[in-house]
Formats: sequence, C-alpha cells, structure tokens
Amino acid sequence: MANPKLTSTAKFQDVVPQANRLLAGLPEAELKRIQSDLTMVSLEVKEPLWVPNQPIEAVYFPIDVVVSVLAETDGGTVEVGTIGNEGVVGLPVFLGANSFPGTAVAQIPGRAHRMEAGAFHRAAQGGELRSLVQRYTLGFLTQVSQGTACNRVHSAEQRLARWLLIVRDRVGRDSFPLTQEFMGQMLGVRRATVSETANALQSHGLISYSRGTITIQDVPGLTGTACECYQIVRDEFERLLGTPMG
Repeated sequence: MANPKLTSTAKFQDVVPQANRLLAGLPEAELKRIQSDLTMVSLEVKEPLWVPNQPIEAVYFPIDVVVSVLAETDGGTVEVGTIGNEGVVGLPVFLGANSFPGTAVAQIPGRAHRMEAGAFHRAAQGGELRSLVQRYTLGFLTQVSQGTACNRVHSAEQRLARWLLIVRDRVGRDSFPLTQEFMGQMLGVRRATVSETANALQSHGLISYSRGTITIQDVPGLTGTACECYQIVRDEFERLLGTPMG
C-alpha cells in the first residue's frame, strides 16, 4: 500500500502531545524516546490509513481526526469501530499482525501523529506505552461489542445520536463535516433511512444539517435521545485510560 497523502507535516516538538490521550499518558522520558519517530500529518475525508489485506505501513495517534474502521461485505461497507484522540489507529500492528481484512479511513478530517509501523511495534514492547495500548485495546473491544448489541436492539435515531456524541467527544467541537454516505455506513442502512433519521433529530431541535455539515444544537437533548451504549463505552474508556472523554 502506498503511503496516504500527507497534506501537511510538522516536527513533533512543534505540536502538543497532550492532544492524544495515549501520548499524554506517557512519562516524559518515554515520550522523548519516541518523539523523533512521530510526525504530525493532516488527513482528508476518505483518506485511507490502511486497506484490506495489505501491509500496514504506519500507525496514527489522532489529535482531532476521527477514523472509521470498516468491514466490507457483499452487501456494502459498515463501520465497526471509531477511533479518535482517545487511542491509536494501528492495533493489528500492536497485536503482531501486518495486515487486516477491513479498512481504516479518515471520517472527520483533521490531524494525527504518524509513526512507522516498525518503530511503533518496537516502542510498544514495554514501558507505559505498552500498558496504555493494552488498556486502550480493551476499551476498543468494548466499543465493538457494545456496538454489535446496539445495532441489534436500538433504533437508528438512538444510534445516530450516540454516534454524533462519540464524534463530538473526539473532535472537541459541536460542528463537523459529515456525509450521508458515512452516516449510512455507521448505521448500516440505506441513504433514505439516513435522511429520515437525521431529519427526525433536526425536527426535535437536537441538530442542524446543511451542506454536509452537522451541528449539534442541544447536547443534553441529544444525550437523552442516545441509547445507554454511549455512556457505557465512554465510562469504560475513562476507567481504563484515567482521563475524561470530551
């Protein structure tokens, strides 16, 4: 796989590592040891971070980019996991694999710290980075398993509300670009259902949606509409990583 297009770069020491919760949790000495391997990059919508069954060349520590892990079937593409500044895009590398059958793409454009896969694998063999990524892995598995149950028992309106709150926690703002295509992949539904669901939230004054941009208008109301899965996963990440989400 060719490297994703790096739209801008900066030296690690010129950026704030605290923007990613895993990097923020590292002792200063350990962070200094890996800083020369980190480069800040800007990622555009739909930019691939890895593709199915091809070598994963780099991992990413998101700052304000949000990444979707997608599973592909004959019936289409469905999101199975969301990764933002609470974690790292590269768990297959951490677990000893150099490829993955799914796809990881930037869903909300933004910045991340990029690290070559080999350098990450070596760095994560010990120290606090290994411990943090282990705990993050458990949190990610909780997100995936809870999402599976959520897709089975909760309405599209509840799931969209949950997912918008997840994105808000990771980008740190109430307004962000979002296509109906991505919402369909997240919900696992047709575009017509996406429109109906977004319109329902908009009619209740919870969000506004115009020209591909979602704005959350009523955070408490949206939280009340979302299913309990949002809080379950959020609480688990906070417990495992020891830092507040959002």
